[in-house]
Amino acid sequence: MHIVVATTRASELENFLAPLKELPEAELLLVENGADTLAKVKDLAPKFVIVDENLSDFEPLPLVTEIMKINAMVNTAVFSSMSDKDFHDYSEGLGVLAPIVPAAGKEDGIKLKELFARFM
Repeated sequence: MHIVVATTRASELENFLAPLKELPEAELLLVENGADTLAKVKDLAPKFVIVDENLSDFEPLPLVTEIMKINAMVNTAVFSSMSDKDFHDYSEGLGVLAPIVPAAGKEDGIKLKELFARFM
């Protein structure tokens, strides 16, 4: 099962990503921009895509919109510094499973792993 992680902070997010590697047959694929993310979605039809805020070519929610245009079955989670209300308002209708705090750590990764397990 492929999990695409779109971020330029892979080393900083190691502790967050570690629990996701424990999902059955999980293969994390790290990409650093939205264009590569979209290519992976087209080529591999990943089960999950995690989108960070700091990509050079896309803001997170517009990238999720493009992912949905390619494959609406892809589950997404997004790093966001927005308030819960703002995130809900801006992401409504996109099917984003969860917002993730920008400074996510191992506990956040465990929570996301548990959420992803429910959608497997």
